[in-house]
Amino acid sequence: MEIVKNLLIPQIATVKKIINETTNIISLQIVLDDNESLKNFKFEPGQFGQISVFGVGESTFVINSSPLVKEYLQFSVMKTGVNTTAIHNLSEGEKVGLRAPLGNWFPYKDMEGRNILFIAGGIGAAPLRPLIFYIIENKNKYKNLTLLYAARTPEDFCFQYDINKWKNSGDIKVIQTIDNACYGWQQEVGLCPDILEKLKPSFENTVAVVCGPPIMIKYTIEVLKKLKFSDEAIYTTLERRMKCGIGKCGRCNIGEKFVCTDGPVFSLKELNKICENFI
Repeated sequence: MEIVKNLLIPQIATVKKIINETTNIISLQIVLDDNESLKNFKFEPGQFGQISVFGVGESTFVINSSPLVKEYLQFSVMKTGVNTTAIHNLSEGEKVGLRAPLGNWFPYKDMEGRNILFIAGGIGAAPLRPLIFYIIENKNKYKNLTLLYAARTPEDFCFQYDINKWKNSGDIKVIQTIDNACYGWQQEVGLCPDILEKLKPSFENTVAVVCGPPIMIKYTIEVLKKLKFSDEAIYTTLERRMKCGIGKCGRCNIGEKFVCTDGPVFSLKELNKICENFI
């Protein structure tokens, strides 16, 4: 008989590795202490988890390791409050709680046969990371792949180790932009929506996936609409609205929908049905 996991109860996990991404963002690679649970753990690109620091609190983070990697789970954390500060103060070998996987995921099967335009701002690259890994691994099922990644400064890009590999792979075109010019920077300069409008990607047979700060998402989607992308071809995530992760607290509702159970991934068409003129 299949054992159904109680998502109200955190599983105990160990922090195996900590990566300093930027001055205020770290990535944790954690391993479930129960070997059988780790072996059988499966998630889809876009799903999230709740990480708890015992005695402090619990916060929501997208799972951003590759869904094809079984040795660990990776979460990236920006220091913004009490619990995220406690996570930043963790050391390798310490224990945390994990409730995962939660939520829905990017409809990557429906994207087959199409061009994919990934657009990320800052830590917004985290939800895209597992999707990019999956699609590159299954590149024969997709057309052209492009990543537009925006950050305030060169030091604010997460996953630079991935970016370097992707640039050299030939599998995906990577474009980086920073807000203001600085010494030594030889790539794009300007806010994400402005660079997107400058690039003028074709909407034909293309899906756009946008993740980042809410204000960046708003103005980027406005540009996509100007470029004739349909609401059905634009996807984003709304992790920041979540709290409990399982539809119990009621804090993440948009209309009659809960972001944690009906999302966090939504098409613009879905969002506009839930909340008129969402963007």
